[in-house]
Amino acid sequence: MRMYLLALNPTDSVTEGFLPAAARLGLDVTLLTDQPDAHRRVYPEIEILECDVRDFRAVVTRISTHHRPDAVFTNSDHLQTQAALAADYFGLSGKDWWVTLRTKDKAEMRRHLASVGADTVWSTEVTDVPGLAALDPPYPCVVKPREGVASEDVVLVDGPEELLARCTEIQSRRSGAALVVEEYLPGELYTLETLGDCHVRHVLGGFHTRVSPPPYFIEEGLTFVAAHPEPIVAQVLAQLDALGVGFGACHTEFVVHEGRARIIEVNYRAIGDQCDLLLARLLEIPLFDHILRTHLGERLPADLGARGDGAARLEYPCAESAGTLTAAPAATELTVDGVQLAYRPLREVGERHEVYHTNRDFLGVLRAMGTDQEAVDKVVAEFLAGQRWEIQR
Repeated sequence: MRMYLLALNPTDSVTEGFLPAAARLGLDVTLLTDQPDAHRRVYPEIEILECDVRDFRAVVTRISTHHRPDAVFTNSDHLQTQAALAADYFGLSGKDWWVTLRTKDKAEMRRHLASVGADTVWSTEVTDVPGLAALDPPYPCVVKPREGVASEDVVLVDGPEELLARCTEIQSRRSGAALVVEEYLPGELYTLETLGDCHVRHVLGGFHTRVSPPPYFIEEGLTFVAAHPEPIVAQVLAQLDALGVGFGACHTEFVVHEGRARIIEVNYRAIGDQCDLLLARLLEIPLFDHILRTHLGERLPADLGARGDGAARLEYPCAESAGTLTAAPAATELTVDGVQLAYRPLREVGERHEVYHTNRDFLGVLRAMGTDQEAVDKVVAEFLAGQRWEIQR
């Protein structure tokens, strides 16, 4: 059986998650990408074909002139609609393309939720910056790219002058990109991780996310939440149902304020930044195998057999200034007081970077898991205190 995997950049999820799962399932993998050389350096053992993966027509042509597919899959935020259209073209299991489009397009998501009475947020699209003078948004408000990811160019603004300045600045970097201006939703930030096959949906738990101080929204750390309160989960699932989400993996970010859960964004794929790797190990389930099986047309089991006593935390040391990284800890894995730690650098010593106010500022990722949250937190704090990252301007 052959699976076509659509990708933009090499990721840990593919390296440590989906490719090993595909091997266990006996799948022949053909990777389609517009960056073949970068992928060949990381995945020399699989077939890699160059393709304009952002264009669904190019994807269909590349597949139809190669081998008959049994599955078309991607875990990229940017390629969900292309993969859904290609899977549908070949009569394969996959997500509905209108749902992938609805969740990727943040303005359309807000419009749809409002139209079906699921939630109403003051929100508008901006394509013409001079036209901002006619807007009267509630302040503070949030500016974000309509189809952005990873909190990139997401910023809180307090007034009309700052709104104009921020929109002008973002569009100078993203020529022609549509922006969304929407009301700021207060509350604690959480995630809900789900896996479904349109017949059964499993809630895998979620995370409590710690973000940087305003005006940016950098995700600096996450703590695993085995089970959110049932009324909160019900509210989030009702909004996902309204959007049509129900197939494969989904990572949903939402805030809770005064008992009300409101979606910030829906990433219709597995959670990234190594959270998916931690989740699979913490729950002790073949998460990546299950995700791929849904795209092969197989039903999920009624009970995943997930372990329920796990505690976990992820930390992302961030660069606070532009410059060259001159010192940083190496990759390591160790067990301290029953807590399993795994640290992976995300930036090489000697690399120079600007400050992006996104997860591109991450210097590394620390995963920790055990069975007691206090013990996990203590071991994480002690490990981080013993490391040093130095940046020379």
